[in-house]
Amino acid sequence: MPAFKFNHIALAVKDVKESVGFYQKVFEFEEIPNTASNSKTRWLSMGDGLQLHLIPRPKAKTKIVKAVHFAISTDDLEGFIRHLDALSISFSDWQDQPNEIYVRQDGIRQIYFQDPNDYWVEVNDDV
Repeated sequence: MPAFKFNHIALAVKDVKESVGFYQKVFEFEEIPNTASNSKTRWLSMGDGLQLHLIPRPKAKTKIVKAVHFAISTDDLEGFIRHLDALSISFSDWQDQPNEIYVRQDGIRQIYFQDPNDYWVEVNDDV
């Protein structure tokens, strides 16, 4: 069996410029060249070779539930929460309690918020 590693996540977005701005503002992801095509899809580096691809689909209808999300870990969850507060981005725990941190059974703490296209993002302290 060949070895595998995670490479990227791709999201269909209504407004690519708005989505790029959101992810750069919230996570400071650096934009990198889209080497796959000359399309309007824009790529962001998430570090360690991981990428976020934002694909323009202004008319796409997607059904979004919290169970479908991607997660990013940080070693300073409280600092990140202060950053979200400064950006006026609300968050909740897994059970939709506003401004609460969820503690998993294994002790990992996590919060959830949505991007401009209503995709769910989890940030946790599993570093």
